[in-house]
Amino acid sequence: MSARVLLLVVLVCAGCGKTPKPDDPPVLGEAERRAVAFLVREVPAWSKENRCYSCHNNGDAARALYVASRRGGEVPAEALADTTRWLGDPDGWKHNGGEGPFNDPVVADVQFAAALVEAMDAGRCDDPASLEKAAGLIVKHQSADGSWAIDPDAAVGSPATHGPGLATALARRVLVRAGPRFAEPLGRVDAWVRKTEIYNIPDAAGVLLAVQGADDAPAASQRQKALALLRRAEVKGGGWGPFAGSPPEVFDTAVALLALAAVDETDEVKAMRARGRAYLEETQLNDGSWPETTRPAGAESYAQRLSSTGWATLALLSTR
Repeated sequence: MSARVLLLVVLVCAGCGKTPKPDDPPVLGEAERRAVAFLVREVPAWSKENRCYSCHNNGDAARALYVASRRGGEVPAEALADTTRWLGDPDGWKHNGGEGPFNDPVVADVQFAAALVEAMDAGRCDDPASLEKAAGLIVKHQSADGSWAIDPDAAVGSPATHGPGLATALARRVLVRAGPRFAEPLGRVDAWVRKTEIYNIPDAAGVLLAVQGADDAPAASQRQKALALLRRAEVKGGGWGPFAGSPPEVFDTAVALLALAAVDETDEVKAMRARGRAYLEETQLNDGSWPETTRPAGAESYAQRLSSTGWATLALLSTR
């Protein structure tokens, strides 16, 4: 390898924190690289064009870019600079420019707080005070039972709204990172996670993410129930829909993969992950995005497309 080519490889992989060897495999796979390239274009575009900091661009999709950058993907600083500035000021989240009948402050605060955690993990933000403010905001939305009741009347969550299981898992991660001040609401989260009924794939994924690493009997019982649903609901050939017997969808497959990344890696789990990854790779569009998962299926939604792509990218990154 010539000195010039080696220099280029080193520059490309600088984000991974180590100098690659000439025969190192790519940091990200082809599907992940295409997805990141799409999100690099789209994440900053919404606020520039609409003067609105949206949950879909600055929440789910931005989370994927922060994780990709932490894992060595090519994410230019300018692609996330405006989002990082926005996330670092939780006091301003209630005035995101999207106020109106379709704006849900509970969804927004959970999404932005979860993205702030990823920004901090990626080294793009270093302000514990901002994280403490974000945790304080989401605690105000916590239900008496310990969960975050997003879309309580819906049968199942969607990519942009998550549903109670996923929203509660994301909120839990924020509270854990925010420190001991939030021990009481965190305890209520953990109590809810250990007794909630599991009816669909997004909620099963939320439970598995929330009990990751826990070895108490109630957590183990919930883990087995959630895994049983994943086994039962997997579509022949790979992929998941929202319920057992449903056709596969991008969002449900993505959250199932994220959940499978949070459990012990048995041969069965490895096989399910491989089939789920194959489904996502096969359904990826030419521009690097994925078709939006909507409830009901078949609708058009830019918001759900960005969130679906964010979740799919996170799933591929977590199971690579």
